[in-house]
Amino acid sequence: QVQLVESGGGLMQAGGSLRLSCAASGRVFSNYAVAWFRQAPGKEREFVAAVNWSGGSVIYADSVKGRFTISRDSGKNTVYLQMNNLKSEDTAVYYCAARVAMATVFREGYNYWGQGTQVTVSS
Repeated sequence: QVQLVESGGGLMQAGGSLRLSCAASGRVFSNYAVAWFRQAPGKEREFVAAVNWSGGSVIYADSVKGRFTISRDSGKNTVYLQMNNLKSEDTAVYYCAARVAMATVFREGYNYWGQGTQVTVSS
């Protein structure tokens, strides 16, 4: 079992930056992938970014390419999402998810989820 805890959300003005953290505990494997999803009010949960723990390859949604960066710290079992040049449309609850396989953009592929952290961007 893997437990995921997100932190770092908050209120930010458009154009600002935030860094989200996802700390993993429990049976953490070296061959798993961690992703960030987000869900805005009234919308489906959507893929944001993912990283493969082994090798560090990453995937980004087109809407965040060039603005968001996903990274991992193996020693801390933590994944980060650096969000720059925030826009009002980035407002959502951000969820961390993990799976013991290569990263995918499909939320159904992830077995473990955090509780979410709210990000609000004011224009």
